[in-house]
Amino acid sequence: MTKYREILRLHGQGISKNSISKCCECSRNTVISVISRAMDLRIVWPLESKFTDEFLRKTLFPDVVKESIRKMPDYDYVHKEMAKSGVTLSLLWNEYCEICRLNNDVPFMYTQFCKYYQDFTNTQKATMHIDRKPGEALEVDWAGQTAEIINDDTGEIIPAYIFVAALPSSGYAFVEAFTSQNQENWISAHTKAFSFFGGVTRILVPDNLKTGVDKASWFSPVINKTYQEMAEHYGTVVIPARVRKPKDKPTVEGTVKIVSTWILAAIRNFKFFSLAELNEAIHEKLFEFNRKSFQKKPGSRLSTFMEEERQYLLPLTKEAFELALWKVATVAFNYCIQVEKNFYSVPYEYIKHKVDVRITSKVVEVFFEGNRICSHPRLLGRAGQYSMVSDHMPPDHRKYSEWNAERFISWAEKIGPSATIVVRCILTSSPIEQRGYRTCMALLKLSDKYSVTRLESACKRALTYTPRPSFKSIQTILSTGQDKIIQEDVKALKQSNDYAFTRGSNYYGRDEEC
Repeated sequence: MTKYREILRLHGQGISKNSISKCCECSRNTVISVISRAMDLRIVWPLESKFTDEFLRKTLFPDVVKESIRKMPDYDYVHKEMAKSGVTLSLLWNEYCEICRLNNDVPFMYTQFCKYYQDFTNTQKATMHIDRKPGEALEVDWAGQTAEIINDDTGEIIPAYIFVAALPSSGYAFVEAFTSQNQENWISAHTKAFSFFGGVTRILVPDNLKTGVDKASWFSPVINKTYQEMAEHYGTVVIPARVRKPKDKPTVEGTVKIVSTWILAAIRNFKFFSLAELNEAIHEKLFEFNRKSFQKKPGSRLSTFMEEERQYLLPLTKEAFELALWKVATVAFNYCIQVEKNFYSVPYEYIKHKVDVRITSKVVEVFFEGNRICSHPRLLGRAGQYSMVSDHMPPDHRKYSEWNAERFISWAEKIGPSATIVVRCILTSSPIEQRGYRTCMALLKLSDKYSVTRLESACKRALTYTPRPSFKSIQTILSTGQDKIIQEDVKALKQSNDYAFTRGSNYYGRDEEC
């Protein structure tokens, strides 16, 4: 911008026009035109306080606004399109020119198109300093760089993933290595971080990784169930950062970069044969990092944390959070769900419904629409085990599950000793006891059709033929009425004993004389 005030000040002091042009870094013609225009308007030095450079410019050389005949591009649209893969300014300029041609507008040249876009992007890069409240938020993330662990048996190099948690207010950080980025290690990292800080912040700010966020959304993100359960246990809330917005968690992003150089680079020449050795080295460097003095203000991360932030953290719970994994399962026709190759019963009314399963080290809980419908002790050891509850079964299945040898023998004893012998024979005749259950059921059901007395008689008659009578033989005896023959013979014999004439011993003896 031309320095109009300086030109007039120097001219008032009698400085030559060539010297003025050199001092004000403008051409001699510009100096001549400014002085000439000021003389025409009778503006002389010293100037009034209102005469700023901008005011002088408007007074000496009023702007003549000329409307451009060229069509200004929609740079909001251009900026959004540039975020897409494969889209270039050249492609967007060609599309812009085609639209102008169809609308009979005059487009900008490519160089002007790019210049105006650069001016637009500069306005989008504005930043704002935000004062972070002590104890309000904890930013967490996995570092992009990994460490290495050597398997001492095979020599295999195993990558170790670095978890970083940082407090925005003080910058105090926690760092630890894990063998994977799975759900279990993600939750374990948080519980260790809370223990390290000695408290919990009111907000957790993670990235949109699957172990933390099931569905990313700025307005209503869906938090992973296990992660949400952990947050509720410690009395905090999860507010994930926006997708591709690292400035939403700048502290941990900056800490990740520092960790990569201050910690990981410092131990790059060391060899570690266990995760414990690696974490011991990381904690030593972390100890130095948190106590390192700030460059632009007094104190360190540790001193700032102890003096300004620690007292604002929420207290830890008495018991540490117990990790629970969640999964979705469909209830099969056998009213069971499968968890880690073992099976757990669910009330049969939920067959073919999807249920939520919460798995801990000791318990398996099943939820439907947020309500717990059942729970089982977790089955450990071999696969293929069943945990069944009779109340979960349909009535018919429940009756079948109650069948056992003792129950059938007890039923048979109520009928008679012969029926009991036959039932025992049926149960012991099969190599598998359960195979005889249906036969015993069918045998005892004959008492409903033929009466208990006839069934006992049929069993007694069958035992006179063979020590192991079959169901078919007893059914035949009952259907043909052979059991009645025994009853009639016994009755006739009894009657004959009551009324028959019996000869004494004298009748068959000889006379003494003979």
